[in-house]
Amino acid sequence: MKKYFTTSIGRLRLYGFLEGMSLLVLIFIAVPLKYMFNNPEWVKSIGPAHGALFLLFIFNVLRIGIEQKWPFKEITWIVIAACFIPFGTFYIDDKILKHLK
Repeated sequence: MKKYFTTSIGRLRLYGFLEGMSLLVLIFIAVPLKYMFNNPEWVKSIGPAHGALFLLFIFNVLRIGIEQKWPFKEITWIVIAACFIPFGTFYIDDKILKHLK
């Protein structure tokens, strides 16, 4: 786990993992609890946490993309788009982020 904090890409990968997990918890646990069992408490707690992680991920993708001069259409845009799709951040981490220095 320590390796994630030593580089900006490592931190971005960690943020992507946390954002991806929060999206999955929101979609597959919190939302069904809200609508199927009339229990909105999980959405009220997980929703803002996911929103904060989402913004943290987006801002860091943009910051690192500018710092490292990533081609916007080839890397930056694809990494940003991935966080809108369930499991997208995990896919992008495997296919793009873990190969960057």
